[in-house]
Amino acid sequence: MDNEELNEFYEKMAQAVVDGNEDECIRLANLGIEEQIDAYDIIIKGCAHGMTIVSDLYEKREMFVPEILLSARAMSGAVDILKPYIKTDDIKETGCVCIGVVLGDIHDIGKNLVKLLLETAGLRVIDLGRDVPTEDFIETVEKEKVDIVALSALMTTSMMEMKETVKELNEKYPNVKTMVGGAPVSKEFADKIGADSYADNASEAIRVVQGLLG
Repeated sequence: MDNEELNEFYEKMAQAVVDGNEDECIRLANLGIEEQIDAYDIIIKGCAHGMTIVSDLYEKREMFVPEILLSARAMSGAVDILKPYIKTDDIKETGCVCIGVVLGDIHDIGKNLVKLLLETAGLRVIDLGRDVPTEDFIETVEKEKVDIVALSALMTTSMMEMKETVKELNEKYPNVKTMVGGAPVSKEFADKIGADSYADNASEAIRVVQGLLG
């Protein structure tokens, strides 16, 4: 495939995810393998891009939970096919990421996408879910060999909880890196609260994690 055909292929995969069309996602994943398209690129440029669109539509209240679940299932169908074909050198070094949505926030679409992509890239991910208090993050770091703690917040009110969690982690475990993200979060905010890194979206989160591990 030339570049134009590749871009068209990625757009079709993204749209299939948005539409929640699992059969089409599976068909395209198999086609991508047949055409020897890089499996990791299909996930990032097709599946993940589609879920980013879904997340945006959800935030605008143009898409709702039942539709999101269909999109997530459709993407998972493609990812299950693509996973075995991902090259081992697509991630520099394996490691462990503890991820969760901070206390007071239950919006976990973005967090779930980041988790999926990190696992696809070969990382061990401990998912604490949503509405997670600071002490749960601390307890996980105490019990597990965690390299990075990834915090998500989708509401401005929960960003203050993110600040407290980063503060405690920095004080108790300065060698554990922190990464923050979410719609209201910015690089300036991340710097202000002392986080080690910031990711604007799920695919960028993988690059940030690779950098922190490297």
